[in-house]
Amino acid sequence: MKEKIVQTAGRNQLGEFAPTFAHLNDDVLFGEVWNEEAIDVKTKCIITVVSLMASGVTDSSLTYHLQNAKAHGVTKEEIAAIITHATMYVGWPKGWAVFRQAKEVWKEETPARTEKDRFQQTIPFPIGEANPYGQFFVGQSYLAPVSTEQVPVFNVTFEPGCRNNWHIHHARSGGGQMLICVGGRGFYQEWGKEAVEMTPGTVVNIPPEVKHWHGAAPDEWFAHLAIEVAGEETSNEWLEPVSDADYGKLK
Repeated sequence: MKEKIVQTAGRNQLGEFAPTFAHLNDDVLFGEVWNEEAIDVKTKCIITVVSLMASGVTDSSLTYHLQNAKAHGVTKEEIAAIITHATMYVGWPKGWAVFRQAKEVWKEETPARTEKDRFQQTIPFPIGEANPYGQFFVGQSYLAPVSTEQVPVFNVTFEPGCRNNWHIHHARSGGGQMLICVGGRGFYQEWGKEAVEMTPGTVVNIPPEVKHWHGAAPDEWFAHLAIEVAGEETSNEWLEPVSDADYGKLK
């Protein structure tokens, strides 16, 4: 799911004094231009830094966009190369000025992000903590509540190769579960049927009393929302693990 850029600085700082400017800043510049999909956000960050540099802007707005560039994956080595290259075209004094600010932004390199950290940046919901139902999973999974009122909704994240055991959602009436993939790639399979691939946006409706399992692809992280369907006398029955032989057939 694509990250959506949201900005409120215009309204926060100028909403009463200059509402039209605030609207253009928050809704047009950041709401539309920054969310245009032809180029990715990291590239937009680089273009913005170079544009400000070329214009001689070295105030707090440049600092913000340098920080934004770093937050969207521009490394210390990349920003150094970008500023050096731009300096050849926009002037030596501007290069020195931007390097002074960039050194502050990249002064303390954060520890290398883990695979979990990197996957978290690709999904809109928290990964959460280790799944308390982990004994019913092969591999490592995580659970995070999204909503605990009205309709219970949880984000379930699977490391590559992780899957839950075969299980059944029982109910006297109603019941069952809905899955909505929000990141990565995984599979859902009902007993006696072929596995169904799940990618962002895939929705699976699981009726009650159907034996099934779901989990990540062998080499990819996977996350889905799990939405419990209301019913009477609902319960969950955990069964045997998915065999390595059956799981190994999935690609």
